[in-house]
Amino acid sequence: VHTVAVVQAIQRQWPQTRITWIMGKVEAMLLGDLPGIEVIPFDKSKGWRGYRDLWRTLRDRKFDALLHLQAALRASIATLGIRAKLKLGFDKARANDGQWLFTNHQVPSPASPHVLDGFLAFAKELGIQDLTPDWQLPISAEHQAWAKEKIGGKPTLLICSAASKAFKNWTAEGYAALADHAASKGFQVYLCGGPAKLERDLAADIQRLSLSKPVDLVGQSNLKQLLALIKEASLVLA
Repeated sequence: VHTVAVVQAIQRQWPQTRITWIMGKVEAMLLGDLPGIEVIPFDKSKGWRGYRDLWRTLRDRKFDALLHLQAALRASIATLGIRAKLKLGFDKARANDGQWLFTNHQVPSPASPHVLDGFLAFAKELGIQDLTPDWQLPISAEHQAWAKEKIGGKPTLLICSAASKAFKNWTAEGYAALADHAASKGFQVYLCGGPAKLERDLAADIQRLSLSKPVDLVGQSNLKQLLALIKEASLVLA
């Protein structure tokens, strides 16, 4: 999602530039319909077959520049089958897993440690001048209709309670108390999130501890529906 700001900054300055983006299958569910961008899903679950499929797709193509924005060995191996004159990667301060071995131009680290600034440094290195971050993610009428039906035009607090690791999470008791407070102020409260056990268990604990019993939508939406739900909510806590 941070990379969307990079890609759309390039599109603002160079609207005729053809952009191909290789991403995982799950990410493609959210970003596969970005305007003016060719998305090629990479299925890492296929192992070496996934690389072979990717390289076969790109066999007859050559790019002016490759932005190698993921410092992971899996991503570096994928670049072996991508022909590009300029292969931009992180400098050695940030190039994990030996990424510098797979690139021919290192992008200097920005003063700010935020991942977005590190990504936007790639656009700056290309010559992009307006680096104002902006995200335009299309939401279909179908997904907007789904979210509108769920929320029904009422004041809504949407709680996305779980992080990717449990130690980052707030307490179920805290979320439950907040849900009850919001309900007392006239809000309907929904819980959202992905289908992982960590997320489902936390949502179940919040419901059990809450008197207002927020609606549990955890694991019941795809990424586009979730994006639409966030757009329709009055308040989002994540």
